[in-house]
Amino acid sequence: MTHSVFIDGAAGTTGLEIVERLSPRSEFELIILDEQQRKSADARRDAYHAADFAVLCLPDDAAREAVAMAEGSKVRIVDASTAHRVADGWTYGFPELVGRDAIADAARVSNPGCYPTGFLALVAPLVRAGLLPADWPYTVNAVSGYSGGGKALIQRFEDDGDIAFRAYGLGLGHKHLAEMQRYAGLTHAPLFAPAVIPAHRGMLVEVPVPLAAMPMAGSPEVLRLALVEFYTGSALVTVHDEPRDELLLRCSMQPSDRLDLWVFGAADGSQARLVAKLDNLGKGASGAAVQSLNLMAGLPETAGLSL
Repeated sequence: MTHSVFIDGAAGTTGLEIVERLSPRSEFELIILDEQQRKSADARRDAYHAADFAVLCLPDDAAREAVAMAEGSKVRIVDASTAHRVADGWTYGFPELVGRDAIADAARVSNPGCYPTGFLALVAPLVRAGLLPADWPYTVNAVSGYSGGGKALIQRFEDDGDIAFRAYGLGLGHKHLAEMQRYAGLTHAPLFAPAVIPAHRGMLVEVPVPLAAMPMAGSPEVLRLALVEFYTGSALVTVHDEPRDELLLRCSMQPSDRLDLWVFGAADGSQARLVAKLDNLGKGASGAAVQSLNLMAGLPETAGLSL
């Protein structure tokens, strides 16, 4: 069976990667609008009403308008924007956390953010298991390749080779905080310190945890084993146990849909550093959208993904 897919916003970074992933696959037939049609509300509305699935790669306001265009149609939507990540009636598109059946049965799926993917993969299972407190004021330190910032930031980094590190979000209140708090089941939104480095893709997300100060917290090894158990059977998520002195992001990183997790613990067990490594354009964006689309279409979860 062939499923028709309309990608709205196919000219952006995430949209281009999704088109590249789906084009060779016989299970999908892409509905492509030319430059003039992409600017036509009528053409886009017709595409929504003709498609089995739609993937929104749009700014938040445009994504909300697109959902309104799709009203009355049969189309099932994956939204890669921030617009619907904590909205009623939408399923959060993180199959490992919310369950594959929930994604498969959903009519509306909201793609997780790239930073929240790393944070939630580490923290949510441990809070659920009672091994980390839900009411702790967590901090998140993260660096990402510049491709996650869209065309303007990509152009800036490619034009200015002197940028070594860009800290941002200094006014706090980052748009990713709502999904981090909700899907980790936290009392407080975490304190989030994101940054961008001069690499096109790649991401490290770290959550430091002072275990000795946390009532009823598990030891570093207990935390690691809990993550191993939680992700047993996952083809994309790996919890590592080998000792490491460093973790690297390389400018030459190739596209990947993997999510790698570590728990680094102090010798006395009093502290730990939870670290996630992923491709911000893979499991953090286009790869996650394709993973959800596969499940919604009744196809193998990892079809077309880079393992």
